[in-house]
Amino acid sequence: MTTATGTYTPKPGAAPLPRMIAAQAALETRMLLRNGEQLLLTVVIPTLLLVLFSSVDIVDTGSGKAVDFLAPGILALAVMSTAFTGQAIATGFERRYGVLKRLASSPLPRWGLMAAKTASVLVTEILQVILLTVIALALGWSPHGAGTSTGVLAVLLLLALGTAAFSGLGLLMAGTLKAEATLAAANLVFLLLLVGGGVIVPLDKFGSTGQEILGLLPVSALSDGLRDVLQHGAGMPWKDLGILAVWAVAGLGAAGRFFRWE
Repeated sequence: MTTATGTYTPKPGAAPLPRMIAAQAALETRMLLRNGEQLLLTVVIPTLLLVLFSSVDIVDTGSGKAVDFLAPGILALAVMSTAFTGQAIATGFERRYGVLKRLASSPLPRWGLMAAKTASVLVTEILQVILLTVIALALGWSPHGAGTSTGVLAVLLLLALGTAAFSGLGLLMAGTLKAEATLAAANLVFLLLLVGGGVIVPLDKFGSTGQEILGLLPVSALSDGLRDVLQHGAGMPWKDLGILAVWAVAGLGAAGRFFRWE
């Protein structure tokens, strides 16, 4: 009597690449959602800012309801908090503790790890956008450009390019600075762009020269582009898309060139 051998033996070798990336992305997402500090940065702070400044007349946002001006800016802030600040801090400490070094020696290629991190960021942003949109609508937000195909496409392009730009900058910071320096710098940049990036305070409050300079920042381009579409019902915001595309190419290119895994 002969018996078959190897029937129940697991097939040696790594799993298919898409499965590895999906598994790593799911792990990254669970870790982010379980991190109280990251949730504070990515969910609680944008939500509180939206509710506070929409309910209390603190900043002059021009004519119309305050929430119509604030909602697009807070969506831009949410993208920045996740793709830049949160990712920079988390990746910086993973690099410090040798997590990235160990992952780099696994069957998952380095570009696959970056793709998994990007997928995790996108999942988190989708949850953020849904939550903030529901809250803004409850506060009386009336997005004008969301009902047209051009408006929807413009919003998706803005969010995608904004994510790419902030991800590149966050990975560049995490891959070149020490973890403690990344923590301090990422939070400082977050606060500075919150005030001077057109998120809550209109850029025209900074004068013509300041408005031109600050308008070149990625968060300004993202918030202005979203505001043009969702508040004013404008068409495709090509200027803002162009600014974000330049930041995305520069940030991702620099991150790929200078990122240090150890």
